[in-house]
Amino acid sequence: MKKNELFDVIFREKPAMMLIALKNNIEVNPKGDHYASNLAKNVDCTYSHVVKVLKVFEDNGLVKFEKKGRLKILKLTDKGSKVAELLTEVKNLLYKK
Repeated sequence: MKKNELFDVIFREKPAMMLIALKNNIEVNPKGDHYASNLAKNVDCTYSHVVKVLKVFEDNGLVKFEKKGRLKILKLTDKGSKVAELLTEVKNLLYKK
């Protein structure tokens, strides 16, 4: 992996919104299962792009996948949750009126 790949991925709009959306979905429905396909719909992105970004996130300890039969359920790690929280703060600061 290139030195700044994670930074470059996170500070693009769609990947940042993926982390924020996943954190928000988990907060709203903590016992629910969260899938890449749902995340793709939430951030208006293709499934293949979401999977590619999630792979980078997984390689860097932001998300993990839990197999449930044939399904892969998304989980935020503590690190991923903190990054999503900070991204939300940055977003709120930038767009505060």
